[in-house]
Amino acid sequence: MNLKDAIKEARNTKRNFKQTFDIIINLKNIDLKKPENRIKADIHLPKGLGKPVKCALIVDALAPAAKNLKDVTVIKKDDIEKLDKKQIKKIASDVRFFIAEAPLMPLVGKHMGQVLAPKGMMPKPIPPTLKDLGGPITRFSNDVSIDVKTSPTVQAPLGTEEMSDEDITANAKAVINAVSGALPRGKEQIKSMLIKTSMGKPVKVSEW
Repeated sequence: MNLKDAIKEARNTKRNFKQTFDIIINLKNIDLKKPENRIKADIHLPKGLGKPVKCALIVDALAPAAKNLKDVTVIKKDDIEKLDKKQIKKIASDVRFFIAEAPLMPLVGKHMGQVLAPKGMMPKPIPPTLKDLGGPITRFSNDVSIDVKTSPTVQAPLGTEEMSDEDITANAKAVINAVSGALPRGKEQIKSMLIKTSMGKPVKVSEW
């Protein structure tokens, strides 16, 4: 079954909430004990995730510009050292990603890294001279992160079932191309691929 047909088939499981499409890519002939074979990347989904995404913004010079942003948790420089682990975990559970002014990254790493790093949520740095915060927030909101270091499997969201088959297909291809591009032998090292919704059965993709 090709990619688009698998997406159509996966839609057959209906629930009374908005489900998310996921892609699962199983790899082969890859030795993850060697650091050079591990894959860690942010992949841009060209059609977005189909839903609002919350982020946390860690700022100093950009604090005035961040004041009126929606769906954003603003953490000012003076508050970083006041946050305890419980508070940091709470913020991390409420947002999908962090952005921080580049000069603040060492301070963030020292006081928040112990919580954020294991979750793969260390902030994405931006320059403190940025004129428009909306640009990077929108861009990063449409990124998904993959981290293949212990198990030869990639799983990533592709959007919601309210999106069209064409949009989900475009996002899936972006993930497939990014993964195959990071593999030494490209698509030859993809063992199998599945598409599923949140509560649906996985549908095998044989052509991609």
